[in-house]
Amino acid sequence: MQLSIVIPLYNEEESLPELTQWIERVMKENGFEYEIIFIDDGSTDNSWEVIKQLKQKNPNIRAFRFKRNYGKAAGLHVGFQKARGDVIITMDADLQDSPDEIPEFYRMITEENYDLVSCWKKKRYDPWLSKNLPSKIFNFTARLVSGIKLHDFNCGLKAYKKKVAKAIEVYGDMHRYIPILVKNAGFKRIGEKVVKHRPRKYGKSKYGWSRFLHGFLDLLSITFMSNFSKRPMHFFGTLGLLSFFIGFLILAYLSYLKIFEHITKIADRPLFYLGVLTVILGTQLFLTGFLGDMISRNSPLRNEYLIDEEIE
Repeated sequence: MQLSIVIPLYNEEESLPELTQWIERVMKENGFEYEIIFIDDGSTDNSWEVIKQLKQKNPNIRAFRFKRNYGKAAGLHVGFQKARGDVIITMDADLQDSPDEIPEFYRMITEENYDLVSCWKKKRYDPWLSKNLPSKIFNFTARLVSGIKLHDFNCGLKAYKKKVAKAIEVYGDMHRYIPILVKNAGFKRIGEKVVKHRPRKYGKSKYGWSRFLHGFLDLLSITFMSNFSKRPMHFFGTLGLLSFFIGFLILAYLSYLKIFEHITKIADRPLFYLGVLTVILGTQLFLTGFLGDMISRNSPLRNEYLIDEEIE
């Protein structure tokens, strides 16, 4: 099978028939062997009933339904597990991603040998204040931290080699950082394609400023996990030693004043409490790193690495 098209959705009953017909037309025009995988993320409307009706007309449709709303990352994770195509395409169900882009994404993966191709909606039709501005801030921060030169990390329209999608684990809200997960898994060929953005035809956006805070916290989490998950002492130990050293210098200075300058009431100075605090904090950070290292060394995943090829 050439293509698996993974579509996570939540309350998109109106757009599903049109989206399915559009995909069917593009697949037929290009002669693709394909499957459409719908992941219903606990929709409260008639989305599941619509999917069952569409399945009766198109045997290439597969669908999975969650008991409740788990989020987009969970939908993508299940979609990646179930996908059977050599190239996996992900897209949103709201008709803002155009299936006409799929053949070029497929070509970039199969002919230009990209591991991941992400879309860039250069001209957007979303509300500026509630969606465009948070998106620009989010993408700038992600580029700065990750070093990956993409304009739109969170774009739903992406193409993956099968082995790439199978190698990453998308959880929580980490779907925003899939390019970073791909890079951390050892895949370096990450490309970008400019696509046309379409205004939302049905329903309303389910995202806004609230995702900015969540996205920032997730970015901190994924940065720490990618750099220090197998060596937490490097992070906590460094901070601990630095804090301890600062506290030691402060207390050494105050001791010098008391012993050689005969200055009394050293303990009444705010500097004294700062010195004690930084020494205690440094000790705690160092112990945290030590305990983290012990946990990491006893983890069953401590030596889990991705093997790309084998010769025996």
